[in-house]
Order: sequence, then structure tokens, then C-alpha cells
Amino acid sequence: MSESGSPAISVVAEPAAGERLELPDGEGVLYRRAFAPADRARLFAALDRETPWQQPIITLYGRRIASPRLSAWYGDPGAVYAYSGLRLEPAPWTPTLQCLRERVESLAGVRFNSVLLNRYRDGRDSMGWHSDDEPELGRNPVIASVSFGAARRFLMEHRKRRLRFEWLLEDGDVLVLAGPTQHCWRHHVPKTRESVGPRINLTFRRIVGSRDSACPVESSSAILDLPHTNKPGHG
Repeated sequence: MSESGSPAISVVAEPAAGERLELPDGEGVLYRRAFAPADRARLFAALDRETPWQQPIITLYGRRIASPRLSAWYGDPGAVYAYSGLRLEPAPWTPTLQCLRERVESLAGVRFNSVLLNRYRDGRDSMGWHSDDEPELGRNPVIASVSFGAARRFLMEHRKRRLRFEWLLEDGDVLVLAGPTQHCWRHHVPKTRESVGPRINLTFRRIVGSRDSACPVESSSAILDLPHTNKPGHG
């Protein structure tokens, strides 16, 4: 633990280079094992213990249902976020989340002012098809997704073209999506019948206000300048 009370995050001696994802009408970089092994277990335990998890009632296709996962919202004062009929007021940053935010910002090259935490209790918990394109995220938002715990499938599908890709997001992975991705693609964490343990996912965001956008749009991101080093698998 650091003097501030947050779990000290070790710097991996030789972290794996980010893999540039070949997304038409989008930008993405996947950092595998962005945290040291001991840190992954320590951070998972701290997040699980410190977070006041809730299962909100959300509105989905006009129906009010219990969210198929647990969640919590943190951020700077005023970083209010609305989705699926919810209006989320941010809880203040904890030392653990502040420590994680600094690590993720060093990878993404962007300052984030909020984070949504989701806890998948087992394979029955899921995330439906959606895009993070709410007005308060602005045009071409940068979203950094951090995974701890059990590995889960992550699917992406183009809104207008017959394209679908899939990755397995594992313990300690960081996925950064930017440019027009949220306007042109939607994503999904499906249920599974396999026996899987709990997973905690954090999506760091920046609440900026409302700007119009649609697919296709010209990318305004300058942070994802890695060469193309991989090809995503088709789902």
C-alpha cells in the first residue's frame, strides 16, 4: 500500500506493446497484461471490497428490468452520466481508483474524469449490444476498458457493414477505443454456460458535453499511432 492508502501499482519491467486493432471506421489498441500479476489480484480484491455495488433497474427496449450485472459510477464533481433510463451522480474517487486512473491515462494519453465499474458475478451476467455514444461523451470519445478477474468474450459489430470481430479480454488487459468507433460500432459481453469466476471491468471516460456525430465521421484522435500489428478474429 502507498502512503495515501492506495494499492501501489508495480510497473511491468517490459510491458507488452499495444496491439493496434484493424477496425474499419474505428480506432483501437489492446494492451495485454498491462498490470503485474500480483497487482491484478490485489486490485481485484480492493475493488471488490471497496465498491458499493448496486443492481439498478434499467430501461431496455421500453421494458424496465434489473441490470444483468452489478455496477457503480465514480468521477469528478459534475461528471453526471445518463444511460438506459439512469442518471448517475458520481461518487468521489477512491485511492484505488485514482491509482488505476493514473496508470490507464499513461497508456491512453488522455485524462479521464469518470469511470463506470461493472461486476460480472458469473457467466450468467452479461452486457447487451450497445455503443458508448451518449451526448455527454462528445464526438469521438476515448474509452479505456480495464479487465480484472475471469476472462470473458468481447464482441464488436459494425452498425452499417457486415463486420463482426471478437477478442477474449483477460485479467489485466486494457482496451482503448477512440476515433469514430462508438459511432460506427457496437459491442457486447455475452452470457456463457461455461463455469467462470467473477470479473470486474472498469471503463474510464471523459464527460465533455453534447456534440453531434454520426457514422461515418472523420477521426479526430491522435493518440492511437501504433503500427498495425494484429488482425482481430471474426466472430
